[in-house]
Amino acid sequence: MNKQTAHLLEQHFDTAFSAPNGIQKLRELILTLAMQGKLVPQEPRDAPVSQLLKGIEAEKRRLVKEGKIKAPKPLPEITSSDAPYALPQGWQWVRLGSVGNIFNGNSINASEKETKYAGAKGLPYIATKDVGYGFDPLDYENGICIPVDEDKFRVAHKDAVLICAEGGSAGKKCGLTDRDICFGNKLFANELYGQIPSRFILYAYLSPVFRASFAAAMTGIIGGVSIAKFVEIPVPLPPLAEQHRIVAKIDQLMARCDALENLRNAREEKRLAIHAAALSQLLDITGNGGSGDAWAFITQHFGDLYAVKENVAELRKAILQLAVMGKLVPQDTNDPPASELLKDIEAEKKRLVKDGTIRGTRGRGDAKELTPDEIPNPLPKGWQWVRLSSVFVTSSGNTFDATLEKETGAFAYVKVGDMNLLGNELIITTSSRFIDPDEKMSRALIPAGSIIFPKRGGAIATNKKRIVCNPIFVDLNTMAITPIQGVVIDYAYLWLLTIDLATLNTGTSVPQINHQDIDPLPFPLPPQPEQHRIVAKVDQLMGLCDTLEERITAATGVQTELLNAVMAQV
Repeated sequence: MNKQTAHLLEQHFDTAFSAPNGIQKLRELILTLAMQGKLVPQEPRDAPVSQLLKGIEAEKRRLVKEGKIKAPKPLPEITSSDAPYALPQGWQWVRLGSVGNIFNGNSINASEKETKYAGAKGLPYIATKDVGYGFDPLDYENGICIPVDEDKFRVAHKDAVLICAEGGSAGKKCGLTDRDICFGNKLFANELYGQIPSRFILYAYLSPVFRASFAAAMTGIIGGVSIAKFVEIPVPLPPLAEQHRIVAKIDQLMARCDALENLRNAREEKRLAIHAAALSQLLDITGNGGSGDAWAFITQHFGDLYAVKENVAELRKAILQLAVMGKLVPQDTNDPPASELLKDIEAEKKRLVKDGTIRGTRGRGDAKELTPDEIPNPLPKGWQWVRLSSVFVTSSGNTFDATLEKETGAFAYVKVGDMNLLGNELIITTSSRFIDPDEKMSRALIPAGSIIFPKRGGAIATNKKRIVCNPIFVDLNTMAITPIQGVVIDYAYLWLLTIDLATLNTGTSVPQINHQDIDPLPFPLPPQPEQHRIVAKVDQLMGLCDTLEERITAATGVQTELLNAVMAQV
């Protein structure tokens, strides 16, 4: 390896530490240099590869004569158009099938595998799932073995190179055998001639140029490579002595990559743990957490803590939690307390019940006072814990006759799938479902200024919540909460973002949320002016989070560009 290449490689170890996927790119660079003959120096005293190939041909003839292999079919000559790049003197491009005996394994159906071969004694049976991505050992302890007297199974011997040839893992999963095995029909085994080190061919499989050749040979809907195509893939072959030097050097450099990866993972884990501890102190509900010290620590180490998006995501959650705990903005003693707001809400609720607009809550469990055990955390002076049903109307959607749906109409008919939109507000992007209601149907109309969310099925786990900008109808799988009076909808939305809907699931086979799950929830009610201040502050801080994420994206983009630029010099 010349001094320029050595310098580039050393430079990569520093650059790869910061760039996203940098260590993976560094591994690819090492393999690329190796397969180009730039990783270790060439030695004029090495026996040329032409001598190795003559010995391989003699070995194949002997194995054919002994009946150990079938006579291989002639492979096309390598032309200049087949060679991806020029090789050093003493190297040669060869077809993969010319340097190894390549064959696939045998399939076993699931029933036979379980009844006949699970727990049997014999050779381990290796399927695709038991193969890693090159650097991992095979999983020999999967419990499936083939008795040695079953002749129908092909055996790959110790030091064979395996590669997946079909499906999503084709060309990606590969590994070495450290014992004799039987294996699946979606895997190819390569038993090498001429004492070629198996690890050299494994590293060739992992190199970008080989993977590109493999991908070019793939066909079919599922995606795979036939043996006929696989054996024709060209590989660079150095003299045997240099192969061993290359393997030793790659092993050494990959160990450095492993150490680098472990160091970076440890650093990231430490950064996440420190950040989590600081946020935990901020959110300490006992009042003994020293939140001022936590804020000071975050401020002091802001640049380092928020260099990763995971911490920014946690910061967003903490902002919401602080907001609904009354710790985000200062209280104003001039604000009318929440108890006064509750009086107005109660008066409005009585009017709505009397008008028949909503139903009363007399006798219902969710109308009872909150007990101390139900209160999540203390609230500031002027705030009050109430049940959700005290300040909101909860309602569920309906399933409407499909004949009522129109391309245009008075009100949009929204289903759970329509909530799969970006942003906080629900924006109707479809014009295919509208309804003109009659008087009876109008009672099911969800008012503007409500929040809708899934109440049934797998969509609950997505935690989608959307503010309704205009009156709409919703389907039976959707629930809505509507403030009665004095609750700022944006504040209610921020609170609902802190609630994991999946934890409210009372369904059995089908996940489901019902009114009895939503109505009794404790809701932290601040004075109305403070609700507006909280919403404004959250908007400001979420904007800061957006800026942080944009800076991280920009910084990682620069790091990636730098790494790619250095790699382009190779």
